[in-house]
Amino acid sequence: MSHQHFDVLIIGAGISGISAACHLKQYCPKKTFAILERRHTIGGTWDLFRYPGIRSDSDMSTFGFNFRPWTEPKVLADGPSIRNYVNDTAQEYGVLPHINFGRRVSTANWSSDKQLWTLNVTNDADNSSEVWTADFVISCTGYYNYDQGFRPQFAGEDTFKGQIIHPQHWPENLDYSGKKVVIIGSGATAVTLVPSMTDKAAHVTMLQRSPSYVATVPAIDFVHAKMLKVLPTKVAYKLTRARNIGLQRFIYEASRKKPQVMRRLLLAAVRRQVGDKVDMKHFTPSYNPWDERLCAVPNGDLFKVLRQGKASIVTDHIDRFDATGITLKSGEHLDADIIVAATGLNIQMLGGATMSVDGKSVAINERMTYKGVLLQDVPNAAMIFGYTNSSWTLKADIANEYICRLLNTMDKKGYNTVVASDRDNNAVDTTIFGGSMRSGYIQRASTVLPRQGKKAPWQILNNYLADRVMLQKDKIEDAILKFGRGKKKRAA
Repeated sequence: MSHQHFDVLIIGAGISGISAACHLKQYCPKKTFAILERRHTIGGTWDLFRYPGIRSDSDMSTFGFNFRPWTEPKVLADGPSIRNYVNDTAQEYGVLPHINFGRRVSTANWSSDKQLWTLNVTNDADNSSEVWTADFVISCTGYYNYDQGFRPQFAGEDTFKGQIIHPQHWPENLDYSGKKVVIIGSGATAVTLVPSMTDKAAHVTMLQRSPSYVATVPAIDFVHAKMLKVLPTKVAYKLTRARNIGLQRFIYEASRKKPQVMRRLLLAAVRRQVGDKVDMKHFTPSYNPWDERLCAVPNGDLFKVLRQGKASIVTDHIDRFDATGITLKSGEHLDADIIVAATGLNIQMLGGATMSVDGKSVAINERMTYKGVLLQDVPNAAMIFGYTNSSWTLKADIANEYICRLLNTMDKKGYNTVVASDRDNNAVDTTIFGGSMRSGYIQRASTVLPRQGKKAPWQILNNYLADRVMLQKDKIEDAILKFGRGKKKRAA
């Protein structure tokens, strides 16, 4: 059984994992580190999902890394472009040699006696067992199950003579030319798939139980494109990034403080684009803006195909599947050759691995996170979570910068261990994603995700400007963090 030791182990080579590695390269150049990635390529989400039209649902000036500009004029980038960007970043910063592919982590145990983490890992190449140890572990696995998406079972599925697909496992080279396609769902995946499949499909129907807010964004950021012609790339990127961070925050705050005003504005924008071709009931949610994440569509592509009649939208409940499609509660029947169940994600922590401290299992859903980064009462461990109300990478980058500050402080002061402990009974029965978001996957995550607390540093702010001060500027040593210097006891 092979055994390797590093100062830092990163679990996952997606957006967060590559960000962590690049930050270590820049700010902790003397630290040894490795990335354990269960897949055989980098990119995480952007390598896994291959359905037609796959794209970001955040603008790329904020979804891109803070240390490497996104230089294309696209606002919402397609999956292949994002994969290339992440891969190029890893290559430019010398991260690729540190990635160990095909490594599935099954257990992670902290030993207080040895002051290190021991990870039991399976190498997919030959199904062999490996032991990896580290002084510090960063979990960059995201929050959903890569093996299986959320897939409710519908009555009569076995009678359907066509093909049923979940977007998380899109068949390679699926031919939907001339086919009638029904897409079940109303979230980002569904609104992306509908206009992307109308190029070949005979007709595409989007079937939703309830409407979502859908907002049009420009496909090309012309201001950014013009700035790139006259300004250095990094300057143009920073200016565009600052503008969009402010705009994101303004829209979110306005939605929380004046929901009815924002609701009227969002619905008026949709009404102008669909005209009299589509009933507005299909775009009029029962909840307030940002109770669920807004769906963004570039240049109103969804509305365009609806106006043209290439696609249609139906709001109803499924009664049952049958041989030729779906019968709805209303009695209407939707004919289908292919049914796409864009029904969401299953939530999972640590990529399915279990965590323990001194042999005692850690229930992650019973722990809070300190500053949204360190796991309560778990030594030398961080978990990277992005924002739900803004771009994921904004939080991932400043969280990884904080980890580097923490590691450098520990080295300077001669500390071996750090643990965040709650002395004031701060925990509340709300996950790190908060209680206001009512998206299906967030509700399903309530028994899996870490908790948050009543006040800082246990309370999740979901505010980039405030988090940036807390993670980049606030002192590392405080009354919450407990540092240790004890002598390490390691096996050779």
